Amino acid sequence: MSNVSYAPAVSLPVGRSLLFLIFAGVAWGTAGAAASLVFRVSDLGPLALSFWRCAGGLVLLLGALALRARRTPVARRFVAPVEPRRRRLLRILGTGIGLTLFQSAYFAAVQATGLAVGTVVTLGAGPVLIAVGARLTMGERLGRGGVVAVTGALAGLFVLVLGGESGTVRPVGVALALLSAAGYAAITLLTRWLGRDGSGDSLATTAWAFAIGAVGPLPIALAEGLLPHTADLGQVVWLLTYVAAVPTALAYALYFAGAAVVRSATVSVIMLLEPVSAAVIAVTALDERLTAATVVGTALLLTAVAGLAVAETRVAVGRG
Repeated sequence: MSNVSYAPAVSLPVGRSLLFLIFAGVAWGTAGAAASLVFRVSDLGPLALSFWRCAGGLVLLLGALALRARRTPVARRFVAPVEPRRRRLLRILGTGIGLTLFQSAYFAAVQATGLAVGTVVTLGAGPVLIAVGARLTMGERLGRGGVVAVTGALAGLFVLVLGGESGTVRPVGVALALLSAAGYAAITLLTRWLGRDGSGDSLATTAWAFAIGAVGPLPIALAEGLLPHTADLGQVVWLLTYVAAVPTALAYALYFAGAAVVRSATVSVIMLLEPVSAAVIAVTALDERLTAATVVGTALLLTAVAGLAVAETRVAVGRG
């Protein structure tokens, strides 16, 4: 990737940022369903899947960056650096390492303590760590309504994921899930902190993060086996292509763009749409049973997301 800097899209509207984040959260939920199908029809391991996800997303984003450079008028192509080199390096390394930690520790937590417990601890601890971190590092306040919304979102997450399932709590798995949550919190806080002045490039940041995310787990992915053994190779290829394109390249680019504008705690709650979309897909496409826990948990989460979205819009209007 070139060192040439492009002027970023400054002052992205809050409404559009919220839509970006909602799309990213829903898209991430479809990645879980696609991964389940890959595991069902092949012997591909979780870290090998993570490698192909990041590598495929990187290829697609490099193509998007090249296309953008070709379409940018020559007069606007070369501009003064948008951010200092040291700050840009912090953005790239921090995002890439955080992404690698988030994905790898989560997969390991699921393997150690199960999907339900691993998901609850990771996604449940994320908003708490982010709210505390945003308060300490950027002075962001949730307010009484925000606290109620976050509490409702966490309650909905617990009902949705643990309702009707018997999760086995293992200390090692819980520790790995907390490590994953810390990686996710670091990504969100760093993106928000560096994006407050409108600098940075979400596409370039995402591409660099995927490059680091592909290299990090590669040794273990090689030990698992990078190439799937399956009788349905075509289906596996299409699923990997989808995972790389929609819930990875597109969703993460939109996530980084939106997270730079919206308050960190709001971002963390909107991202809880991931288990909601995963639950909907499980019921509608994978023939899983619709339970009362699914309905109640989904309703609580959607209510919390809607409440924080309205509050975020009011904050933006008040600042304007």
